[in-house]
Amino acid sequence: MPSDTLVLGFDTSAAHCAAALLCGDRIVAIRAEEMSRGQAERLMPLLQEVLAAGGADWRDLAALGVGIGPGNFTGIRIAVSAARGLALGLGVPAIGVTGFEARAALAPAGHLPAIPAPREQVYVAPPGREPSLIARADAPSPLFDDAAPGDLACAIARIAATRRHSEAPPPAPLYLRPADAAPSRDVPPMLLDG
Repeated sequence: MPSDTLVLGFDTSAAHCAAALLCGDRIVAIRAEEMSRGQAERLMPLLQEVLAAGGADWRDLAALGVGIGPGNFTGIRIAVSAARGLALGLGVPAIGVTGFEARAALAPAGHLPAIPAPREQVYVAPPGREPSLIARADAPSPLFDDAAPGDLACAIARIAATRRHSEAPPPAPLYLRPADAAPSRDVPPMLLDG
């Protein structure tokens, strides 16, 4: 069992599944896989692999960090629900980290953290303004929107480590646009009293 504080950070907010294990101030294990589907099936085995690679077990964790978006609706729900369930079962805090915060920790000075979105758009959160979804062509520059999934997981773990003693609500998805899916237009069947 490691003697330093262990924090597991993970993210499935885009077409990837990524996790990193922070021990004290060092990343001791990292895994990242590009995938457009299958994060729900892959996340828990990937987390187990990261723990094993770091010589740790679930009960060694002091906190969890999870990417809360914005990004892919389904991916965000997968990671957030996993973090909340694990936190409850392990009795450790789960800390939500936005994609803006994770990218800001990685961005070169003077670059605005941005999250790629479909249809030539980006999510941005300029200082002092609410996050929004805008056309890439209308975004201020320079942008930092090319973070590797493994680097994001590392940033999430590091940020969560700094917040693990603060009071915060359980992580919740950060959505900035409505879902692409629409409710069914079919008329529901008539129910007959019998």
